[in-house]
Amino acid sequence: MNTMTQQDGTKHATDCGRVFNRYDAACPRCQELKAGAAPRQGWQGPYFSEKAHREAMWKRGLDEHFAPNGPHAKGLCGPVCTFGDW
Repeated sequence: MNTMTQQDGTKHATDCGRVFNRYDAACPRCQELKAGAAPRQGWQGPYFSEKAHREAMWKRGLDEHFAPNGPHAKGLCGPVCTFGDW
């Protein structure tokens, strides 16, 4: 059974009996964790950093559009400004 991931870390065995911090003696990943290995990065780190980046880009777009010399102030967005309504 191959237990390697793309991150070069072992996975828990399919029959791993781990419950919270009670490690399974037959599972290779449990043995690594018990020996002090760092946990693998989950999906939260990349998700929230990408979300923060998208929000910063959105705010920058709003700031540029509504700036004193921006398109909104110059009347370039038409009779009704719909910037950011998508």
